[in-house]
Amino acid sequence: MSEVVLRGFGWRHAGRRAWAVRDVDLHIAHGERVLLLGPSGAGKSTLLAALSGLLPEDSGEAEGTIEIDGLDPRKARDQVGIVFQDPQTQLVMARSGDDVAFGLENRGVPPAQIWPRVSDALDRVGFPYPITRSTAALSGGEAQRLALAGVLALRPGLLLLDEPTANLDPAGATLVRESLGSLTGTTMILVEHRVAEVLPLVDRVVVLEPGGGVRADGTPEMVFAAYGDRLADEGVWVPGFTIPPLKSASAATPELVRAEKVSVDQRLAPVCLGAGPGELLAVTGPNGAGKSTLALLLGGLLAPSGGRVRGFGDQRPPHKWRAATLTGRIGSVFQNPEHQFVTARVSDELAVGPRRLGKAPAAVAATVSDLLERLRLTKLAAANPYTLSGGEARRLSVATALATAPRLLVLDEPTFGQDRRTWIELVTLLATLRDDGHAIVAVTHDDDFVQTVADRTFALGPARRHDPLPHRRPRS
Repeated sequence: MSEVVLRGFGWRHAGRRAWAVRDVDLHIAHGERVLLLGPSGAGKSTLLAALSGLLPEDSGEAEGTIEIDGLDPRKARDQVGIVFQDPQTQLVMARSGDDVAFGLENRGVPPAQIWPRVSDALDRVGFPYPITRSTAALSGGEAQRLALAGVLALRPGLLLLDEPTANLDPAGATLVRESLGSLTGTTMILVEHRVAEVLPLVDRVVVLEPGGGVRADGTPEMVFAAYGDRLADEGVWVPGFTIPPLKSASAATPELVRAEKVSVDQRLAPVCLGAGPGELLAVTGPNGAGKSTLALLLGGLLAPSGGRVRGFGDQRPPHKWRAATLTGRIGSVFQNPEHQFVTARVSDELAVGPRRLGKAPAAVAATVSDLLERLRLTKLAAANPYTLSGGEARRLSVATALATAPRLLVLDEPTFGQDRRTWIELVTLLATLRDDGHAIVAVTHDDDFVQTVADRTFALGPARRHDPLPHRRPRS
């Protein structure tokens, strides 16, 4: 178990005026389990990166100190394990078992212990495939389980978790929480926007002040009793606060897009569904069922192996449309927002679509300004998209999809990483777009989102399994 001490710590990303986090004084004793809270952009992910020794000196400006068992974090990396907000960024091997074994091998664990620890870690997170499974074939939720297994196998003294269940289906999230609850001999710092589910895992809550410092620090009961109302107003998911439903009052209309027996080999079984103007269709289902693949098909970004997709009265499938035509008709939001960023400034990112459509400079500027305001990104207009928090990056990806005013929006986990305030604003925006006649298809594990705004739900079946081998060491 590790001890953590921060004294006046702060970090500012290179090229940014505002500090990502500042004036943090904190002491976490051996074996404590801490829930780290704060509105989106308060610096939670940055603080975890600093604790794991992953903020290079040349990538920003630091102040104050951090110590882990008396050491600088960069000298204590062998005591720390971290699960990033985007798990894809920490998968490094081609086969799943090798990815979990990678850290053990690098830390010099005796060979006889490596594969039993790999199998144990995969079992604890409910990884559904054998260790020969290609990491490139994993869904977002499956990748999240694998990344967590790789960290648990290390048995770190300090475990840092950045929204470890955000991409998981309900059953997988429950299993992961049970696994974390059974850990012993580990200090844990957990970032989660959805507080109620993880409260049994922690004995302390620390709330970061967006402008710097620590707002609150104490037991969950004490913090929520003293600060609950204020925290809820500022965007923290305080237990007990409900969201009123925002259902459509529109009558059924002809479908704007239709998928007929559409499939992708080893990724998606044949599916039939459609979506029309004035409705929000939520696509749900377990990890690995093919939800993100279906979103790519509907968005015209992937060709099906079987079946067909038709829309907008066009006899050609969307994946064969010209880029400008596709951009004007369909807006897509990927599961990993960074995969769709193509510029070095937030404002430039929002201008890409309108410029592609040939809009006049004044119209482009007006669109950019409006979206910055609506998605609470105005202060980040000059920022590099790759330095945004997970919640900010998600809002930017949604804004880029809206920039060309498409009639169909295909969104993959649109509420990922949002605090309560930005979640409400984003859901209200989507409800308004739907009521204005847009068709929206949203892939989601967010039950609150489904209950609040979805007009219909389409549940994909269980994930397809293609290899029955157990979690055992592969032959070379």
